[in-house]
Amino acid sequence: MLFLTRQDVAGLLSLRDCIDAVERVFRQHALGELPIAPGVLGAHLDDGGFHIKTAALGGAPGYFAAKVNANFPRNPQSFGLPTIQGIVALFDSVSGRPLALLDSIEITILRTAAASAVAARYLARAEASTVTVYGCGSQGRSHLRAFMHVRAIQRAFALDVDPVRARQFAEELAPELGIPIIATDDLAAAVGASDICVTCTTARTPVFSADLLHPGLFIAAVGADSPEKQELEPAVLRLSRVVVDILEQAATIGELHHAIEAGVLSRSDVHGDLGQVITGQRAGRTSAEEIFVFDSTGTALQDVAAAALVYERAQRDGRGLQVELSDTR
Repeated sequence: MLFLTRQDVAGLLSLRDCIDAVERVFRQHALGELPIAPGVLGAHLDDGGFHIKTAALGGAPGYFAAKVNANFPRNPQSFGLPTIQGIVALFDSVSGRPLALLDSIEITILRTAAASAVAARYLARAEASTVTVYGCGSQGRSHLRAFMHVRAIQRAFALDVDPVRARQFAEELAPELGIPIIATDDLAAAVGASDICVTCTTARTPVFSADLLHPGLFIAAVGADSPEKQELEPAVLRLSRVVVDILEQAATIGELHHAIEAGVLSRSDVHGDLGQVITGQRAGRTSAEEIFVFDSTGTALQDVAAAALVYERAQRDGRGLQVELSDTR
């Protein structure tokens, strides 16, 4: 088995390549080309929780991945540790042989932003140039970088419950990306001036209200990856076209889950899965006035696509630590 650290993953997986890999796997899912449906299992504790997500890639070689992630929002303040930590176990899906154990932090950051970028490619206005980032942690950074790959972004606004983090975000990323980034606490003004908004917070009550909506807006909601988390008022989904990563999962743990519970939306009201939009089974944006919400709960499809790519490159480049777990005799 190959052991790959976060540094290994970062050195082997670019954001652009991750975007391409994630788009490919959602396409395969929509076309019914994957051997099993993705699955998720959650366990919730007082200060955080764990989730296990699984999926497989068909073809030759075939891969199965299981990601175990811990999500403890108080970690940075209490222990100086990341909010999200975990591992991805990658297997040969033909023989069941364990292939690799990868740190999950970098994979989770990149594949989440990659899915939002793919959604923006199909659902944001072609001329979209301004982004609001609400939540200035690792996901906020990765998302702004990812949007730069699919739209000609010229300006961004940064907001966070901690104003210092928003200022640091702006100061660090503006020279890297070559665009002005304005740290602000005025969400209404920022969203009103934006074509794209991403919410990547740990909120458990809505931080984005329906009165912020305006024609042409694309929202990537990525914070709700468990039933307790919520970033959008249910009315936001009711007034928008909703695209989800995986319908079953979004209806259980995503923003869609809260809209269904509030009685303002049903599963049949959802415009479609991201894969259906990619393949043309559902229309993408058809007018400049449409408002789209991408409900991103984070799927193991993204994890297995990213992990397989990292593993193959590690094999090619001789990266990682090779360990024999058991005697195969």
